[in-house]
Amino acid sequence: SSPHLVQVRERIRINGQPISKDLFNKYFWLVYNRLEETKDPVHASMPAYFRFLTIMAFHVFLQEKVDLAVVEVGIGGTYDCTNIIRAPVVCGVSSLGIDHTSILGDTMEKIAWQKGGIFKPGVPAFTVAQPERPLEVLKERAQERKCPLYLCPELDDFEEGCRALELGLAGAHQRSNAALALQLARTWLQRRGCQGKAGTGGRGQTPHGPGVSVGCLSCPGLGELKEVPPSPELVGRPVPLAPAFRLSDAMIQGLRDTEWLGRTQVLSHGPVTWYLDGAHTTSSIQACVRWFRQAALNQDKPHDGSEVRVLLFNATGDRDTAALLKLLVPCHFDYAVFCPNFTEVSVANNADQQNFNVTLENALTRCLENQRTWTRLLEEKAGQDPLLPSPLRVGGLLQPAPARSPLVLVPPAPRPLNSPALVFPCLAQALRWVAQGRDPQLAAPAASGAHPHPVASSGAVLLREAAAVRVLVTGSLHLVGGALRLLDPALSQ
Repeated sequence: SSPHLVQVRERIRINGQPISKDLFNKYFWLVYNRLEETKDPVHASMPAYFRFLTIMAFHVFLQEKVDLAVVEVGIGGTYDCTNIIRAPVVCGVSSLGIDHTSILGDTMEKIAWQKGGIFKPGVPAFTVAQPERPLEVLKERAQERKCPLYLCPELDDFEEGCRALELGLAGAHQRSNAALALQLARTWLQRRGCQGKAGTGGRGQTPHGPGVSVGCLSCPGLGELKEVPPSPELVGRPVPLAPAFRLSDAMIQGLRDTEWLGRTQVLSHGPVTWYLDGAHTTSSIQACVRWFRQAALNQDKPHDGSEVRVLLFNATGDRDTAALLKLLVPCHFDYAVFCPNFTEVSVANNADQQNFNVTLENALTRCLENQRTWTRLLEEKAGQDPLLPSPLRVGGLLQPAPARSPLVLVPPAPRPLNSPALVFPCLAQALRWVAQGRDPQLAAPAASGAHPHPVASSGAVLLREAAAVRVLVTGSLHLVGGALRLLDPALSQ
């Protein structure tokens, strides 16, 4: 799976656990040296980062003799380097979203075409409810490739006659992911002749992301779902619905125990609660907002009303940042903090968090653009609501209007939408400012010189004295990973 959050070893897991440092070191150099010895002497090129890790992952799975490999695609599907598995046991496509548009195309239909590239002749494939046109494209791709494609029933259909299923992952969108995971697991179990028997074990095995292939690397034969005829005629017909089935106790437990760091994750550190979600598309940000409102904003407020809400945001690549930020405005944050995905200004001793494709200068420029976008969105919102004061600009920063400032411990209702927006050069400085020494994992911010913005010092009082500080970290899995590295040092071990 990709990307990793804290350590690159997370990408290659066996029985749910990242491979050990010793195994990673052993197989890295084995693969590297073999490629170095056999590379084209004319072009003398080595595989790029993701391609190298994909080759290494396949080698690890073969050498360690795994029974089953779950492979998440990188970007796309058709031309993705993971798409060399000729005969997986089953393929799945989860809910589609607009992402990586410069590579995959700028419409859902173009993206659906790319995702359908993982379909294989005679290999059953499953997808979840999609908009009409993208689903048509998936049907056409399945027909081209002589692939039997099925639609997953809703998770509710598995609950008939039994208790409500409990999911370890929060958020309504995870119900469709769970329904897809059940169909993939069931197909594998049928293939193994385990119909009706125990499901799979391990943590974090629910597929996440828009494309996944499940394959036995040593067994090229194919299995079929007995309840649905294989290779249905798809043209002009809806995608046939796969049957719901009785879940085994192991499947029910697997759904309940699934953990996935960085997705709808809550870390309670005393008065500061961190809400981490690596959402980075419009659809996933919408899901994130629904989850955050339910998890944080609907909770009982402190008796004295002194709750401060903070957004920590960054986005990378070709994403439409303004569209993402606009979806976050209704959460009524008191502060919006923007910083690059670097944990420290100097990341020399932390190779896992380095991105050699982006300079610090470029990343900070993007953060300043995000700050300006957020300020503009709040001004537009205030302009639409005559009850809200117009924000004042001071020194290039959005400053709270004096009449109804969020810099008071008991905020008026409705909450003013004139949050100060701050930019920090790295995650460590941003997190330290937000926590103000109240999170035991983070040192207090430096007394002077660390925060050039005038609002940084005045806001510090609010953050230090509030009974509850609720922080949403979102916009980038890399941002969430960097935050996790600082908030949970055990993950770096």
